[in-house]
Amino acid sequence: MERPAVDQAAAGEFLAEHLGDGVRDVVAAPRQGAWSQAYFFRRDGRDLVIRFAEQAWNFEKDRMYAAHSSPDLPIPRVLEIGEANGSAYAISERVYGDILEELDVDRMLRTLPSLFGALDAMRGIDLSSTTGFGPQLPDGNGEHDTWRGYLLAVGDDQPTLVANPVRGWRAQLDRRPHVARTFDRTLDELASLVEACPEIRHLLHSDLLYGNVLVAGDRVSGVFDWGCALYGDFLYDLAWLTFWAPFYPGLDAVGVGRAARRHYDAIGLAVPDLAARLRCYEVHIGLAHLAYHSFTQEWDHLEWTERRTLEVLTADPA
Repeated sequence: MERPAVDQAAAGEFLAEHLGDGVRDVVAAPRQGAWSQAYFFRRDGRDLVIRFAEQAWNFEKDRMYAAHSSPDLPIPRVLEIGEANGSAYAISERVYGDILEELDVDRMLRTLPSLFGALDAMRGIDLSSTTGFGPQLPDGNGEHDTWRGYLLAVGDDQPTLVANPVRGWRAQLDRRPHVARTFDRTLDELASLVEACPEIRHLLHSDLLYGNVLVAGDRVSGVFDWGCALYGDFLYDLAWLTFWAPFYPGLDAVGVGRAARRHYDAIGLAVPDLAARLRCYEVHIGLAHLAYHSFTQEWDHLEWTERRTLEVLTADPA
C-alpha cells in the first residue's frame, strides 16, 4: 500500500466541489503518514482535516475508536468517510498541540501524568462485544485466537490478514545477512519470552509516537491514527515508549518505564511479571520493525533498529 498522489491543488478542488464555497485555507499537514496524505482546512469557521489513502479500513478504525473518546483519552471524531478519485478519504476534527516525542525533559515530566491517564483510559475500555487478539478484522474481532499466537506470528512474511501491507519482506531482510541472523536469533528468544505474557485483552494503539499524540500545555490533547491498533496486553503500549525512548531525548531522560512503575504503584494496580512482559514486547517491537524496514528498504533505520533490539535482548531484565 502506497500513499496516494493527491497534491494540495487536487485536495482543494475536491473539497470545494464536495463541501462548497465554505472551504478555506487548504494546506498540507507538516507531517505526513506512511500510508496517507493529510491536509488541514477550514469550513465555515471549523478546523478540519482530510486524509487520503488507498483503503478506508484504517479510517474506519479511527471512527470506531473515537466512540471511546474522553477527557483523559481525547480522540478526534471522524465526520465522514468516502471515496474520491480512486482513493479513500476521511474528514475529521482537527486537534492542536505539540508532538509528544518532541517535548523537552521538563515538559515531558509534566505531561507524564496525562499520558499515563490516557493509557489507563485505554485499559478501561469495554471490549466484551469483540473477541480475539492482534489486529482487528473488518468485523471488529481480533485476527488471532491468542495473544501469544499474535506475538509469535511476527516472523511470518506472508501474513493472513489481507489488509496488512507488510508482506514479502524476508527476501529484503536477507540482503543484510548480519541483520537476518539477529532477526532469527531474536525470534528464537521470543518463543521463550512469551511464556511470561498473560492472555488479557485491552485496546492498544501500538503507534503512540510519530506525531500521533499531541500535547497542549501539560495534557494530551489528541490521540489519533488508530490504523495499527491491537487487542492484547496493555503493557505493549508502554513497551512502545520504552523501546523507542533512546531515539527521543525528552522521553529517554524521564525514564518512562520507571515512571510507569511508580504510577501503577500509586494507583494500586498490580502488574505481575512487569519486567519480563515489557522485555518480551520490546523484543517483538524490534522484530516487527526489522521486518517493516526491510519491506520499505530503509536501511539506516534497519541498522538502528537492529542495534536497539540487541540492546534489549542482552540487557539485564531486572
